[in-house]
Amino acid sequence: MPIDDGFVYQPPLEPLDIIFEDDDFIAINKPAGLLSVPGRLAEHHDSAYFRVLALYPHAKITHRLDMATSGILLFAKHREAEVAASKMFQARTIKKNYIALVQGQIAINGQVDVPLITDWENRPRQIVHFDLGKPAQTLFECLSYDAIKDTSRVLLTPITGRSHQLRVHMQYIGHPILRDKLYHPEPFKTDLTRMALHASYLSFMQPFSHQLIEIFSEPEF
Repeated sequence: MPIDDGFVYQPPLEPLDIIFEDDDFIAINKPAGLLSVPGRLAEHHDSAYFRVLALYPHAKITHRLDMATSGILLFAKHREAEVAASKMFQARTIKKNYIALVQGQIAINGQVDVPLITDWENRPRQIVHFDLGKPAQTLFECLSYDAIKDTSRVLLTPITGRSHQLRVHMQYIGHPILRDKLYHPEPFKTDLTRMALHASYLSFMQPFSHQLIEIFSEPEF
C-alpha cells in the first residue's frame, strides 16, 4: 500500500477485537488507522494481518479495508477456506454494507455507476475516467440527516470492489465522506478524529457447513 510522503504510521494499540470465528474463518473489527496488510517498510509492518497471524499462523486475508476505514475484516484459517472465499468474492456472493457520514443532504436513494482508475501521478488517489476506468457500482441509501451539521448518515453497498470506490463515488455525487483527507475538499472542518466510513455488515453462505453467516459491527461515530 503506497504511503503519502511525510506520513507517520501510528497504528492504534488496542487488542484484537474478534467478532466472529468458526473452524474455517475469523472476522475482526479493524480499528481506523490500522493497515489491513503490512506495508513495504519495516515501520509499516504492524497490521491487522500481522496481528491475526500471531494467533493463527496459517491465516490468510480474504479482502482489505483502507487504513482509514474501520469495521469487519474477514480472514481464512487455512488454504481451502482462502480459495473458497476468493471464489465467493469473484462471484459476488459475499454481501458487504458500510455506514458513512457524508457532507450535505441526500434527498433520494440511488446508485452510482461510474468507472474508476488509479491517478498514477497522485497515488493512492483514484479518479473517475469514462474511457479507461474499470466498471464500478455503489448503491446508497440515506438513513438520516442532521440539519445542524448538514451531514447525512448513509448505508453504502458496493456491487464491485474497486480501490477507494465508496470514497470516490460519494465525492462524485457531491457528498464526500467526512474527514476523508483524499477526497473531501475540507476534511478537517468536523469534530471527528477519523474518517467516517465503517464496514458494518458482511454475510455469506459458509462453503463447508453451508450455513448462512451474518456478521454485524456498529460504527463508533
